Amino acid sequence: MDVRRLRLLRELADRGTVTAVAKALSYTPSAVSQQIRALQAEVGVQLTEPAGRGLRLTDAGWALAARADEVLAAVDRAEAELDSYRSTPRGVVRVAIFPSGAFLLLPGLLRRMGEHPKVRLECRDVDMTPPEVPGLTADFDLVVTHRDDQAPPFDGERMAITPLLREPLDVALPVGHPLAGKERVEPSELVGEPWLSVDLGFPVDDVLRSLAVRTGVRPKVVQRINDFRVTEVLVADGHGVALLPRYSANLSTVALRPLSGVRAGRNIEVVSRRGATERPAVQVVLDALIAEASSIAE
Repeated sequence: MDVRRLRLLRELADRGTVTAVAKALSYTPSAVSQQIRALQAEVGVQLTEPAGRGLRLTDAGWALAARADEVLAAVDRAEAELDSYRSTPRGVVRVAIFPSGAFLLLPGLLRRMGEHPKVRLECRDVDMTPPEVPGLTADFDLVVTHRDDQAPPFDGERMAITPLLREPLDVALPVGHPLAGKERVEPSELVGEPWLSVDLGFPVDDVLRSLAVRTGVRPKVVQRINDFRVTEVLVADGHGVALLPRYSANLSTVALRPLSGVRAGRNIEVVSRRGATERPAVQVVLDALIAEASSIAE
């Protein structure tokens, strides 16, 4: 049943005549009569009958008008609920975030979201490569991802891109390594070192391959580990050197040194569907991510 037609039936029960309903709702009498006839066709029961030059409700019409109050009240409650979602941050927001980004950003994000108790975050760590990001936007409201400096940007025509921060990638060395005493490390000084890298296609490995172009020597990768916590302990134990993100590494276990003459870093960004942040709850989470990233980069 059409809710607007139910409302007209309820008005007819209250006001008594088609003319009065038309005047109150700025309709023509013929339009009101047409909508009432359409409602009768929908329900398959006679709702009105002639009464002089006008109409009056049948018993079935009175019964439906009484029930219409319940329906219209439910619709009004639903509209009010939707209005609250439009104006007040509330509801579930789904966030995908790459693991080392979660280590860096998630604790602070959750603290900040404590100010918005009606917004519930559902976060999932996803070990993603840049080509996988567009597909993730179908399942998540916000996708926190990263790409290296040389990687092409994401498609801003199809998706909304919000930069969070650029995190430098430094050379991680065992504390007792000869190069650990230097302020900066030349790429040529790393030739012949055993490297700990990540799986092919991930941003850090892309930077490592750019070093090969710079030095003319392909780095000797002895292990491929995506978990930077594991890489740190392997570097600390002397099993190789690695590129690690500056803000995420534990400086008590390894020595981090910038690369000289090489722009090495990863760009952390939020990717989302166009229009996703029209939901106030999603915008609140995005704002909290931006604030948390700003506090880290200061």
